[in-house]
Amino acid sequence: MEKLISIIVPVFKVEKELDRCVQSLLKQTYKNIEILLVEDGSPDSCPEMCDAYAQKDMRIKVIHKENGGLSDARNAGLLQAAGDYILYVDSDDYIDLDSCERFIRAMLEDNVDIVVGNAIMHKRNGNEMMMHLATPLPA
Repeated sequence: MEKLISIIVPVFKVEKELDRCVQSLLKQTYKNIEILLVEDGSPDSCPEMCDAYAQKDMRIKVIHKENGGLSDARNAGLLQAAGDYILYVDSDDYIDLDSCERFIRAMLEDNVDIVVGNAIMHKRNGNEMMMHLATPLPA
């Protein structure tokens, strides 16, 4: 049986970016995922958007809660996560379509406990900047 990845996405005031984020998760080449959208008391249309996503795809679960901030939202998602692995994605970001597949491969082939990837920051002037965040830690 394939390992389940729980993807936790805190959601607050991101109605313009949320669809891009969710679509990047739904289109992952690694399909054994659950997506926990933690709607953190957002005053915009995010609560309804989250519920609509959950109605369209059974891999999506929505947690509605009072606003408590980013860490509180991540912790609320962590309490509901059923996965073997956890992936945090900010709701104004998106990931490559093979990110989950590459993370699983690194975990299993390289026998590591933590995998952290790189990020590319798209600047308003059109330039990109690569940020190296960390390397896998050996088990």
